[in-house]
Amino acid sequence: MRLNPESLARASSRHPWRVIAVWILVVAAMGIASRAFLADALTTDIDFTNEPESKRAMELIERNVTGERQDTEFFIVKHRTLPVSAPSFEAVVRAVQREVAALGPSVVAGDVATYYDVRAAAEAATDPTERAALEQQARGLVSEDGRATLVVVPVVDTELETVEALKEVRDRVASSDGFDLLLAGAATLNADSFEVAEEDLRRSETIGIGIALVVLLVVFAAFVAALLPLAMALVAIPVALGAVALIAAALGVRFSLFTTNITSSIGLAVGIDYSLFIIARYREERKKGLEPLDAIAAAGATASRAVFFSGLTVVLALLGMFIMPTTIFRSMATGAMLVVLGSIAASLTLLPALMGLLKDRVNWPRLAKRARMDGDHDPRGGFWDRTTEAVMARPVVFLVVAVAILGGLSGLYFTIHKGTTQSAATLPDEVESKRAFLILSREFAAGGRADPVQVYVGGDVGSPAVQEAVGELQRAIAADPAFGDEVPVEPGPRGDALVVNAIPVGDAFGNETFEAVRRLRSEVIPRIFEGTRAEVLVGGMPAIFTDFLAQTDTYQPIVLAFVLGLSFLLLTVVFRSIVVPLKAVLMNLLSVGAAYGAIVLVFQRQSNALLERIHTAALDLFNLIGFRFQEVASIEAWLPLLLFSILFGLSMDYHVFLLSRIREEYDRTGDNAGSVAYGLRTTAGIITGAAIIMVAVFTAFAAGRLVPLQQMGFGLAVAVFMDATIVRSILVPASMKLLGDRNWYLPRWLEWLPRVSVEGREPARPATREPEPVGAVDEV
Repeated sequence: MRLNPESLARASSRHPWRVIAVWILVVAAMGIASRAFLADALTTDIDFTNEPESKRAMELIERNVTGERQDTEFFIVKHRTLPVSAPSFEAVVRAVQREVAALGPSVVAGDVATYYDVRAAAEAATDPTERAALEQQARGLVSEDGRATLVVVPVVDTELETVEALKEVRDRVASSDGFDLLLAGAATLNADSFEVAEEDLRRSETIGIGIALVVLLVVFAAFVAALLPLAMALVAIPVALGAVALIAAALGVRFSLFTTNITSSIGLAVGIDYSLFIIARYREERKKGLEPLDAIAAAGATASRAVFFSGLTVVLALLGMFIMPTTIFRSMATGAMLVVLGSIAASLTLLPALMGLLKDRVNWPRLAKRARMDGDHDPRGGFWDRTTEAVMARPVVFLVVAVAILGGLSGLYFTIHKGTTQSAATLPDEVESKRAFLILSREFAAGGRADPVQVYVGGDVGSPAVQEAVGELQRAIAADPAFGDEVPVEPGPRGDALVVNAIPVGDAFGNETFEAVRRLRSEVIPRIFEGTRAEVLVGGMPAIFTDFLAQTDTYQPIVLAFVLGLSFLLLTVVFRSIVVPLKAVLMNLLSVGAAYGAIVLVFQRQSNALLERIHTAALDLFNLIGFRFQEVASIEAWLPLLLFSILFGLSMDYHVFLLSRIREEYDRTGDNAGSVAYGLRTTAGIITGAAIIMVAVFTAFAAGRLVPLQQMGFGLAVAVFMDATIVRSILVPASMKLLGDRNWYLPRWLEWLPRVSVEGREPARPATREPEPVGAVDEV
């Protein structure tokens, strides 16, 4: 099996302008696609690719009871002192109603309802049941203190253009004295979340790029060499986002709002890292005596191979996310996979082309003597050499201490509460959706009515047995502390179905509501409807999230087994050993587990007194230094699995680069201890620089204002830090010292495995050479 990045690097470096021209066309095309389609392709919704109970319930409710679900937005009209009954209050509400109706059918899908219209209809109603229902509806449109009301706007869609049109109405009417006018609803929440995510993305990219440039200048001591990895990342990101937009447009699918942030953060991290390793190897080969084009080919035969296999490991790990039957996992995995593939392609083609043009000008201007193309490429006796010797002198002690630290943090994962923070409550205080959400939840008795738990009852709903069961269900729901006393029933038009609405009294997406949904399904409904032959299903948005949590727990072991097994097999083939892959898997599990524990400790409210004190101190510390971390009752349910797939792939990066260098030296000398020391000291500077860049990029994204992205960025940063320090500097040398030559053990019955060389081969090099003059800038 031959994968030939060397030929690719050599061809790209000999025909640089062709390669550059192709990349310019690709980036331009993907940029156009991104601008045209990406905004409309993003959503905060979660959908299933299978048929859980909540999805079946929602389909039956729309088919037999409510008709196609109507998207609705709300204007909240509020005054500090005036009651809703005041004529001036009604005048403002009517002005909103007229302005919204004037937007026409391109925005508004039906009649705009106000309290005054519903009250008038109730007064005109002759049927007592109809009148009671309308009076109840009218009460739900007025706040408990009587100084705020809702204007209900049915909208044609939830696109950004629709929300912008409604916000223009708000801005035109909001100038009325003493009145506050706020816009609320799913479309507004989606638009505000998108705006916050975009602002945070720009800020995070700026911070991440700035820190990365500083680190690259320190690592390379040359300005052009520092810019090249940034250029590769900034090429891969728009290509990946353009591909996401094209997939969405071609297949009619929508991606999670967080896809752009994840794509950018992963793209910056791996795009810079992959290029950094290749440039460093090129400079090393130049120091060893190769001519520029031969040095590029040698870097292609060695570092580029490691990049390819490292990236392949990341992609394979992310493939596990497609086992999950939910769109949020698949969409974020798609963005991450596309940007990794884009980074690999840029590193293996565009980077050699640019280096072929620049040759030794890659080191212009030199900022230190170590940027020269001559000198010793093997830094013996340095910090990392001494550290490795110290660890291998007492391997058992260091191994136990390292495992204790990582294992202790990992243990906190077992206290995790998985849920969701994807509601307006966790948005920044200055965002309109949050202020509107707080008013709805605090001042309106039906504040949770927008997201009720909906129990679908189908069949002979007019029979005495079913009617009695429905009445008993209403009483059971009213007695449940998770729901309000009002339990309205909505009959279907044909009389063969109805919906019982259970209105949460607290957060519709809180753990209390999720537990109430589980009680309805497992205890209440089976007991009440036993023997009725009615079809009873629990739906509504809270039930959808409950099913999402259940499916995450069900499929998580399958995804873990897939990712671990595939990574083990790939590394077994690459290193022709079963010991090295097994250790890599175990070490990466420790670093990922430590990241989980750190997320739980910092973000999640703790029940243990000691952990609560540590949690509070950590939260205060991070907020003191400029982060805006929020304490939450639960960690995002999708986060552990997504982090596992991303981190397991990224953690393998350092293992592949480090172990490939160790294996290269071991094959040459047969000295295990000497090879470990050589591999660590020759890769330490580059891997440390790469890790600092990754930590900086992920930390910049953790500094955003959306809680899910805070948790994700923080977890990624912690895992990479642990992996590049404790794992690389302690666990790897200690374990390899203890196992000796057994590190490279491969059973005879596996000798048939194909030989895939990550290390590749280096072209023959001359004995000596005179270094070429490069640049005209003196060293600083």
